[in-house]
Amino acid sequence: MNGYESPVDFYTRPGQMTSAGAHAAALAALKGVGAVAAAVHGTLLHDAWAQQYDQVLTPERRAQSHTRPAREILDTIMAIDPAPFDIPRPPDKRSIGTCRNFTVLACAALKAQGVPARARCGFGMYFEAGKGIDHWITEYWDGERWVSADFQIDDLQCAALKLDFDLLDKFLSAGETWQRCRAGTADPGKFGIFDESGFWFIAMNLVRDFAALNNMEMLPWDNWGSMPEPEEEMSADGLARFDRLAALTVAADERFGELRALYEDDAGLRVPAQVFNGVRQQMEDVGSA
Repeated sequence: MNGYESPVDFYTRPGQMTSAGAHAAALAALKGVGAVAAAVHGTLLHDAWAQQYDQVLTPERRAQSHTRPAREILDTIMAIDPAPFDIPRPPDKRSIGTCRNFTVLACAALKAQGVPARARCGFGMYFEAGKGIDHWITEYWDGERWVSADFQIDDLQCAALKLDFDLLDKFLSAGETWQRCRAGTADPGKFGIFDESGFWFIAMNLVRDFAALNNMEMLPWDNWGSMPEPEEEMSADGLARFDRLAALTVAADERFGELRALYEDDAGLRVPAQVFNGVRQQMEDVGSA
């Protein structure tokens, strides 16, 4: 392990974004993956799905999706409605987030129970036919292996998407996506969100997935360091750099020591104190919203 702790131990420990702070005891009381899923579904609302829950979001509510640390997400939830975390809120009393917020909150809850958990950034193949949509899921350790879980998808979304398969078989990490596109078995133009797609977009998610595997789960639109610019044509050296990153993230457990060492040694990949919020078009402190 090259002097590094085991992946299971590393992902049991809360990170900067998955520490629940004063809410840790409340999360620990949930007891089990099913209880975590129910609590996350009952306290968060995805901004892109708000209309399906009969919600029209004000700018103030929509801004909640920019909250990074789980403890601040939980502060917002409790400020809206101080009921116990396992009491489902109606949609108008939920905090607003994206797939990343659902994932980070689930990871925080699982870690609070001593369950190893980690966020993965990549592409969901179950939102639009033939396309991989920018998405985050959770992996948790069941004692023998990593189990993938999408804590965003509730019964309403499952019905709306007509999901009649194991949807986690339809999630590709950014590294898996990169490798398939580089091998020519997948079209990079089919992976992204809205009108943004291509190798540059996949590479940005690859950096985010790499950071998440180092316990730094950033916003889907946070930009820093070695991420390419939109529509940037990458050099041979750049492609090789992301080839290595993909290989590390796909084999995160087997190459954990190398993954951790690269994160610590490469300032272009490591999350800095400030990142560029691509939605707000401004630099922001990592620990704040």
